[in-house]
Amino acid sequence: MSDFLKQFGEDLKKNVPGFIAVAVAEIQTGMSYYSNSVLSDFDPELASAYNLEVVKAKMNAIKALKLEGQAVDNIMITLTSQIHIIDVSDSGDYFIYLAVDSNKANLGMTKSILNKYKKDITQKL
Repeated sequence: MSDFLKQFGEDLKKNVPGFIAVAVAEIQTGMSYYSNSVLSDFDPELASAYNLEVVKAKMNAIKALKLEGQAVDNIMITLTSQIHIIDVSDSGDYFIYLAVDSNKANLGMTKSILNKYKKDITQKL
């Protein structure tokens, strides 16, 4: 498991233009299974803990609005110089939090890579 997640992190760092940080966390408990950052002052585990609240709030909103058959796929937050992507597993059990430099990121490639790993993570966790 940890080898898979370590390889996942290295692949993202190598293949995602503008990579800043990544974390994989469980939605129910908030437990972080993996995190990595190229910036020493960017704590992806702390960021994923805050973004977990964003995911839970959106899931609660879907329930409150009675949006039958709807689920959170991903949430993208655009900051001044960064893009933060929260990609929720199909099962709704885990999410990948990814931060990239908005001046270097290729969102199409980034989302394609995340979709591939989202399926792998669901099967292996």
